[in-house]
Amino acid sequence: MTEKFDYEKLGLKVGLEIHRQLDTKKLFSPVPSELTERVDFTFERRLRPTMSEMGEIDPAALEEFKKGKKYVYEGNYGLTDLVYMDEEPPRGPDREALEVSLQIAYLLNAKPVDEVHFMRKIVIDGSNVSGFQRTAIIAMNGKVETPWGSVGIPTICLEEDACRIVERKEKEVIYRLDRLGIPLVEISTTPDIHHPEQAKVVAKYIGDALRATKKVKRGLGTIRQDLNVSINGGARIEIKGVQELDMIPLIIEREVERQVNLLKIRDELRGRGIKPEDIREEFHDVTEVFQNTGSKIVAKAIKSGGKVLAVKLPGFRGLIGREIQPGRRLGTEMADRAKKYVRGIFHIDELPNYGIKEKEVNAIIEKLGLGERDAFVLVAAEEETAKKALAEVVKRAKEAIEGVPEETRRALPDGNTQYMRPLPGKARMYPETDIPTIFLPEEYKERIKANLPELPQERVERFVKEYRIDRSLAETLVNDERDELFEELVKKGVKPSLAASILVVVLKGLKKEVPIEKVTEEHIGEAFDLYLEGKIAKEAFEEIFKELALHPEKTAKQVAEEKGLTLLSEEEVEEIIEEVIKANIDVIKAKGMGAMGIIMGRAMAKLRGRADGKLVSSLVRKKIQELS
Repeated sequence: MTEKFDYEKLGLKVGLEIHRQLDTKKLFSPVPSELTERVDFTFERRLRPTMSEMGEIDPAALEEFKKGKKYVYEGNYGLTDLVYMDEEPPRGPDREALEVSLQIAYLLNAKPVDEVHFMRKIVIDGSNVSGFQRTAIIAMNGKVETPWGSVGIPTICLEEDACRIVERKEKEVIYRLDRLGIPLVEISTTPDIHHPEQAKVVAKYIGDALRATKKVKRGLGTIRQDLNVSINGGARIEIKGVQELDMIPLIIEREVERQVNLLKIRDELRGRGIKPEDIREEFHDVTEVFQNTGSKIVAKAIKSGGKVLAVKLPGFRGLIGREIQPGRRLGTEMADRAKKYVRGIFHIDELPNYGIKEKEVNAIIEKLGLGERDAFVLVAAEEETAKKALAEVVKRAKEAIEGVPEETRRALPDGNTQYMRPLPGKARMYPETDIPTIFLPEEYKERIKANLPELPQERVERFVKEYRIDRSLAETLVNDERDELFEELVKKGVKPSLAASILVVVLKGLKKEVPIEKVTEEHIGEAFDLYLEGKIAKEAFEEIFKELALHPEKTAKQVAEEKGLTLLSEEEVEEIIEEVIKANIDVIKAKGMGAMGIIMGRAMAKLRGRADGKLVSSLVRKKIQELS
């Protein structure tokens, strides 16, 4: 497959940040790390930025503050305490969370620190009640080997997760407190990744190390992967919220495409002689042009007392509508910036459209005195709101002349990205004064290092060698985290091939039919106990699991009895086979042993789950031979 870009020539640099929730108690209070839909109380806060130790204010924090939002927090008495309402000093940190993070550090070839110092990181989007997140460096200087070369892991941190968002309103955001304080391990790599596929390899290796501990949470929202991407002449872009491993290469490719196209736009603007100072915050009232407009959006804004304002962008005609990612244009980037004030903007490259007619476009061109290469952007809203939105457009236009602005973007499901906020600066960290220094003695670290879990790939290799099962079965057992259950069943006396087949083939096969995730390990263990006691045949597992998925309140024994899946005696099996033989005597006389498949199928239709297949086969063969 031909690659879209020469990444080496472009000087691609990618760094990863991986955040994974740990399955322990909350980091600074002994509260369970669980989510709930039950709400017992609410309270409100407003947050404002503070200066760092250097006397500076972080630009990302300042931008959030400017939105002037109120934050409402929903709490639950069992899963929220005063620590996470910011009414009581933190306790801890949780010892298990600390030990798991140290295990991860060793698995990633990193060196743990001698002293753990927690810091406060300013976060004022409301997701932390206190206005900051507590974080500490646990280990440094790790590495991951890849076919493209070594990738460094400069820091591994332990921090607390933020609230989860329930609803966003225009001037209010509602958060749920249950997720706040769940321990997170944050792993950052150096920007030594130079190919999109390499990033996927590194992310998988780190993910394997995390899963090896058996103490990380699973499911949507428990892992967040952020990418830092840049190319020569471009800028470092932080891409948040990459959920799927397989999407990493596509997202990187699309970001490279965006930066390449933005640099082309920059060069064209400079070729047209446009400078940042040529773009002015001069907003023109063009409301009168739209007095009889066919645009519903514009007409609605005017009717509600708003105005239509326009700004001139010299030299931008044909470039605002230029595609920079599939389905996204420079105009989309401008609209994303203005979204904090208005729902959308109009620009000359997409008009006439949306009910705006050519004569209205021409009237604006004349009113603003535009040349052939000049563009305009319109906003229809309350006057001050429209001015604020157009100020964002002007800012983004000036940045387009410079090239690629540094910013934080969110990953979209199609692989594209969207503006979120300016790139955070260094002015957002200051010491945590409520948590004393935690010393990590050498003997403590050595004890953890001596008891590290197997990495998933090591576990797969051992299963193949020790249990002689197919590699694909071993990989699925490990990836689905059924490996510990598998080994427990083997220790009980279940044949490895049967245990693997039931846990992988049977359970996965039922996934499309029933909610198989409701079948617990306890259910599975009970079913295998019945099998080992000789009470059910292996053919009964599928029917038992199907019923348990629909009725998880039942036991495997109940289902086996209700469904008539308990094993028949050999005499009872023989009686049923005799009936099948009598009903099909003509077929046997005509085909002899050639009727084996037909008779076996009809016998199993009556006996499936109630008799061992080998016993049925043996008896059917014997009966046919007697009649042949």
